[in-house]
Amino acid sequence: MVIADREMPVRGAMLKVGDPAPDFALTANNWQSKTLTDYAGMVKIISVVPSLDTRVCAAQTRRFNQEAAALGERVVVLTVSADLPYAQVRWCAAEGIDRVETLSDHKDMNFSDAYGVHVYDVRICQRAVFVIDADNVVRHAEYVPVIGQEIDFEAALVSARALVN
Repeated sequence: MVIADREMPVRGAMLKVGDPAPDFALTANNWQSKTLTDYAGMVKIISVVPSLDTRVCAAQTRRFNQEAAALGERVVVLTVSADLPYAQVRWCAAEGIDRVETLSDHKDMNFSDAYGVHVYDVRICQRAVFVIDADNVVRHAEYVPVIGQEIDFEAALVSARALVN
């Protein structure tokens, strides 16, 4: 990943379409642990951002919040960052985010390691998006190599829609 014109090492292998989605333990806004099992039977869009308090990350989360209602009840949209849950709650309240569930990887970065997005020199997540089917198989994976670059929203949304239609 490139941050401020500097290459930053990322820990963990990149996931590919067809891979089983690794389990994780993330912290919800109420400080309870959430795992992949909590979303059993759902199509999951996992939007990964370095920090909600940045322009591109905020825009990514707002866009998925807007799209979430049209995706239906069988799709859950999760935004993962290393931000503390307090910061996630504050940001979502200020932005009116109500359809995206924010989850924090701040405790041990286990999600980031398992999904290949752990920028360990600065302890943040690389921007990425994954679509995981109801059987927990990766159906779409995109890793963004430059921190300020946006993801391909349409590709992720098309993948998620195909799984519920």
